[in-house]
Amino acid sequence: MSNRPQLATTYAELNAASAELLREAAGKHHAGHTSQGLVPTMGGLHAGHAALATAARQANDVVIATIFVNPLQFGDAADLERYPRTLDADLDLLGSCGVDIVFAPAVEEVYPGGEPMVRVASGPLGGKLEGASRPGHFDGALTVVAKLLHYGMPPIPADYRAYFGKKDAQQLALVKRMAADLNFPVEIIGVPIVRDEDGLALSSRNRFLSAEEREAALVLSRSLRYLKEQADRHEPLDIEGALAMVKSARLVELDYLEVVDPVTLEPLAFNCQDTPFTGEALALIAAKVGPVRLIDNVDLG
Repeated sequence: MSNRPQLATTYAELNAASAELLREAAGKHHAGHTSQGLVPTMGGLHAGHAALATAARQANDVVIATIFVNPLQFGDAADLERYPRTLDADLDLLGSCGVDIVFAPAVEEVYPGGEPMVRVASGPLGGKLEGASRPGHFDGALTVVAKLLHYGMPPIPADYRAYFGKKDAQQLALVKRMAADLNFPVEIIGVPIVRDEDGLALSSRNRFLSAEEREAALVLSRSLRYLKEQADRHEPLDIEGALAMVKSARLVELDYLEVVDPVTLEPLAFNCQDTPFTGEALALIAAKVGPVRLIDNVDLG
């Protein structure tokens, strides 16, 4: 078993551990120039999170992962309660990826005065797609990401990068927008989706699927792959055919299937269904499979 990361539960512990490791790294560099990578997670980790940690390890002298189940992101108290909390296993996985420090604070550490009275507003970009189905979700997500980006900021001069999975495509777009609009001194890096051999995008929620539901869930990636194959051939996109594919699947209740601009998340004009596809787009899907809500996406073009 690989060495476990240092575990910090307070900002003071995190800051001290980070400063020590950065100073050690600076001493080993001829020019003294160092970098720190941050991997924010909610725990319940899988190979998709390992890909984030590995990407951060390959590019930075010091790597911090955070594990915090953020109550502001859950509209349903039952959903919050059942979110997997697997700290021991998470520490082992992050250790195997070479993470140096894990910051796993209590709710009281992150929100010492109770729920924050001032929050980051996700604006129009956060009110569509996932935001339309889960009102307030992205305000809660951006509020905690803003705090985590501050927590993970190098305490001594160093380059700073933060790593997010492309599976949460809308969240990634919002975090990039927040960092740019509010001048966060951090480079936001998106890491490609990791899938099981059958094509299902890895998610902490997959563990709640029965065998029958998991088989049914494959229609999400299948419908996206159907559109991607057309885009790769520069054919018109058969969005109606992809929709029909999902709607005909047993146990699957479609929320949305959209083809959007990858930056603004605005739906593409319908002419992409009538003329050869060119340019770039993002196909996004969300559906409930049995009781479990899943999301997936694929880059087009």
